[in-house]
Amino acid sequence: MSTTQPEPVIDVHGLQAFYGRRRILHGIDFQVQPGEIRVIMGGSGSGKSTLLRHLLGLQRPVAGTVKLLGVDVAEASPPALLALRRQLGVSFQGGALFTSMTVGDNVALPLREHTGLDENTVRIMSRLKLEVVNLGGFQDLMPSQLSGGMVKRAALARAIVMDPKLLFFDEPSAGLDPVVSAELDELIIQLRDAMRMSIVVVTHELESAFKIADTITVLDQGHVLLTGTVDEVRRSDNERIQDLLNRRPREVEVDVDDYLRRLTEEEA
Repeated sequence: MSTTQPEPVIDVHGLQAFYGRRRILHGIDFQVQPGEIRVIMGGSGSGKSTLLRHLLGLQRPVAGTVKLLGVDVAEASPPALLALRRQLGVSFQGGALFTSMTVGDNVALPLREHTGLDENTVRIMSRLKLEVVNLGGFQDLMPSQLSGGMVKRAALARAIVMDPKLLFFDEPSAGLDPVVSAELDELIIQLRDAMRMSIVVVTHELESAFKIADTITVLDQGHVLLTGTVDEVRRSDNERIQDLLNRRPREVEVDVDDYLRRLTEEEA
């Protein structure tokens, strides 16, 4: 008896992106399956952040398609895009908490903006999510009273307060000490298992990536070098990947003609 494959929660095909005349993404193709933790990694300037902005619908493709939960981000109407974003959660690199609001109010904000729930229900749901990230009882503190790791967890509680189907992390371990980073890695895995959500993590932290990933997509200068398991990435004979894994500096080859053209070309 044949079994049908589940529809991917993310389907990117032929994605290209430009900043001015400079091409940043060169025909990116990849899919993320339901319940998967996908890590997108690469060095500085590899295109990770640009790809993430396209996945969140903050930038529209110049060419190619980005589908989230079956919705083409570029073709969706504003109401459809808003409905889609209600099914997404985002934990930003710096936390992005509102400093003039308490932790509890930060976490409750999406519920107040996007649901018609009464205030008592909003308060209970936001406190439940703070318990999930081990911040129970901290709802009345201000963000300035939290440590770096606690800010990250508070931001995560806000990202999951509406039980999203897709959760995005931008450099979750950045600026954290190894112990706190390891705790956050465990929390990401527990969230996937408990809430059955699909998770995309953009990071350059190798230890974290290898711990949490089901699959890793390695980017370099806007190209996908490899998508595979942790073992496949570690065993890859691609020189650029091994440079990244072993922290080897990359030798930059200068094209003299291209260098002169950049110096002399007129502004667009």
